[in-house]
Amino acid sequence: MTKSEKAGEIRRILEELYPAVPIPLQHKDAYTLLVAVLLSAQCTDERVNKITPALFDKADNPFDMVKMTPEEIEEIIRSCGLSKNKSQAIYNLSKMLIEKHEGHVPDNYKDLEALPGVGHKTASVVMSQAFGYPAFPVDTHIHRLAYRWGLSTGKNVVKTEADLKRIFPEDSWNKLHLQIIYFGREYCPARGHDPESCPICSVYGRKSLVKKG
Repeated sequence: MTKSEKAGEIRRILEELYPAVPIPLQHKDAYTLLVAVLLSAQCTDERVNKITPALFDKADNPFDMVKMTPEEIEEIIRSCGLSKNKSQAIYNLSKMLIEKHEGHVPDNYKDLEALPGVGHKTASVVMSQAFGYPAFPVDTHIHRLAYRWGLSTGKNVVKTEADLKRIFPEDSWNKLHLQIIYFGREYCPARGHDPESCPICSVYGRKSLVKKG
């Protein structure tokens, strides 16, 4: 079986398991999604979704956000990891959005990645989920599974993203990256994973991952 054929079978399984995939982070527009994704670094989506209602109740746009101090923002998001750095980034990016983009979140990678605290993965999520542009954001779930399934070498997330974009059709990226995330959480966790019982690893995983016997 070629890598392309394997990818097609994996996509078929994911489509059967997750025909509809909601966006994990609660948001109402590009700005609230951007802030939520920034908060999700080293923090679970579940925790972020518990934090953001209180934050967005006070400021769900950059103009209101900069009326607060970074310390006030930090107090609200404290239960999420790296709260000091994240609160400063949220304040600074909100200020930059006002000064350079009239308060609007830009819909291109160059301007998004120029914002404080925003890397390529965060920009990819916003481009995909807020603006509908084809993107394949690679988080730890996707990076891990792409290696387990033999679709990428696992050297780094940049290589994984390039490999997956080459293997899967562009019109599948926005849905597929979410399907892989949900699959990773439910069937293919980082710890305590049993490849033999995994719907994908048991058939299409690297041979070294599946026990012999």
